[in-house]
Amino acid sequence: MEREVVAYPDPVLLRETKKITEITPEIRELAEDMVETMYAKDGVGLAATQVGESWRLAVVDVSGPKERSSLIFLVNPEIIETSGEVESEERCLSVPGFQGKFKRAEKVKVRAQDLDGKEFVIDAEDLLAICLQHEIDHLDGRVILDRSSRLKRSLYDKKIQKWLKRKKRSG
Repeated sequence: MEREVVAYPDPVLLRETKKITEITPEIRELAEDMVETMYAKDGVGLAATQVGESWRLAVVDVSGPKERSSLIFLVNPEIIETSGEVESEERCLSVPGFQGKFKRAEKVKVRAQDLDGKEFVIDAEDLLAICLQHEIDHLDGRVILDRSSRLKRSLYDKKIQKWLKRKKRSG
């Protein structure tokens, strides 16, 4: 089932997530809903916080948006090694209308579990490395605004406040 994507400044986006200690049918259903939501929104990654759930769970598929052939489920992912530095242009489904260039590690090694609880390690570079870092940031309670300059964040915050006021008046 496709879920609604939570938008900044919703507090769920700004909290660190809870570690998953048991992969229950509800966690599996959440993961499948996240995949459906990510694909429907033409995303390449989605963290549980982005659909309002505070679990350490993310899905990633950088093969899209037209073809979808490299789906990865990440339960309790953590970055265990980084190297190099690259600048990347990023957007976020939870921070609509905002994009920017951000410095990220060029290569990352991520440890996680799959939906069967089996641990695996991914050595990633290029778009996959950036996407993994972006989603793990979400699981740590950070959004791309946290990586932007104070000026860009301030301008975006003012834009959001105006939008929220208009929404409140018309709602």
